Amino acid sequence: MLKLKITTSLKFFLNIQKPLFYFLKDKTHLNIVVIGHVDSGKSTTTGHLIYKLGGIDERTIARYEAQANEIGKGSFKYAWVLDTLKDEREKGITIDCSLWKFETNKFTCTVIDAPGHRDFIKNMITGTSQADCALVMLASPKGEFEAGISQDGQTREHILLAYTLGVRQVICCINKMDDKTINWDQGRYEEIKSEIEIYFKKVGYNTTKIPFIPLSGWLGDNLIERSANTNWYNGPTLLEALDSITPPQRPTDRPLRIPLQDYYNIKGIGSVASGRVETGIIKPGMQIYFGPIAKVSEVKTIEQHHVQLQQAGPGDNIGFCIKHIPNCFLKRGYVVSQNNNDQATECESFIAQIIIINHPGQIKKGYTPVIDCHTAHICCRFDELISLCERRTGAVIEENPEFLKSGDSGIVKLIPTKPMVVEAFADYAPLGRFAVRDMKRTVAKTNKQMMADDLESKKEQESHQLI
Repeated sequence: MLKLKITTSLKFFLNIQKPLFYFLKDKTHLNIVVIGHVDSGKSTTTGHLIYKLGGIDERTIARYEAQANEIGKGSFKYAWVLDTLKDEREKGITIDCSLWKFETNKFTCTVIDAPGHRDFIKNMITGTSQADCALVMLASPKGEFEAGISQDGQTREHILLAYTLGVRQVICCINKMDDKTINWDQGRYEEIKSEIEIYFKKVGYNTTKIPFIPLSGWLGDNLIERSANTNWYNGPTLLEALDSITPPQRPTDRPLRIPLQDYYNIKGIGSVASGRVETGIIKPGMQIYFGPIAKVSEVKTIEQHHVQLQQAGPGDNIGFCIKHIPNCFLKRGYVVSQNNNDQATECESFIAQIIIINHPGQIKKGYTPVIDCHTAHICCRFDELISLCERRTGAVIEENPEFLKSGDSGIVKLIPTKPMVVEAFADYAPLGRFAVRDMKRTVAKTNKQMMADDLESKKEQESHQLI
């Protein structure tokens, strides 16, 4: 099965197995991120689904099981399909995102297995920013679900971040229903469903469009075939829910934008960058521009899951070999655009309307949290509090407020502390939405994203100087 580990380690870029089956070109490509609290069974469920769909052979699973048994972790055999790092296997948690490809009846899917531990939230944000749909994994045993949905739980955090980063289609998996303390109890399923529905609605999701699937990632119940243990459940299986996703619209008519996810230096090949194409088309031979470092290069080759492409469009997770730029110049969060066609330049400052959702104190001028925008994680300074606004209508309540607090909505001017690319939401939506994080939590999110004249870039400054 095709495998690409998102990591700076070269060996995982090279460790790509040959495909066990070929994917039909006429099927829509879909990016799915798997999110949820640590230990909710994300990797196990995803690995088992890939196995059932023929993405990995039985001999490999048997080898993983034998290796896992040697260190006393026999139940991790499916998780090891995606958790390939030594630390991940020894500790039993996902640290970095993993990409795998599988096929349903309607889609060819790239699944992104995101870490659930709060220490690796930046990797989760990077993966979620590139997704069309999210699988929210909940653990049903007593105490496990409650830990994830608590005030500091990662279930709440991940759902909020997914919505903030533009993921509007969600499938909710109520996992570990086979646990002996649950034993497929419908009452526990209804209890979890009713409580998580409240939070989904609070964040902004339409819960009538979200399937809530009781399943066992370990045993495989309700992954593909309907389980005899859930005769009381009339909804779709996980595979049926995936096929019911509305295909996303792909903006091919916009200029090229690819936020960098990773970069490598491969001996005999050269510098290789990877990321998801958000808008536009990229082809071999194209002259590309790296923002914010203002360097120009040429695309030599493009590959997706170890298959060479003649071109790649929006939604494609690709690796592309480039000329003239050593990988030491590249960083996660840089943005690729076509040279001389609306280049992605450094943003000196930007104005946005935000909602303060979870901050213990007052946010004043000079506050400098981390802004998570596409794959970039940059500290930005609140340079000016322009106005306090009504959350729903945007009507100005107070000009130049002294501070903002939890529950407030305001228009603020932010200045990145390091070179950063931010775009107007109306022009490039994936590069114009962000989350504000501090103290290991999301403290604010964008309400109305940046308008075109709110962005001040070096390109604009230079053009003003020429005039």
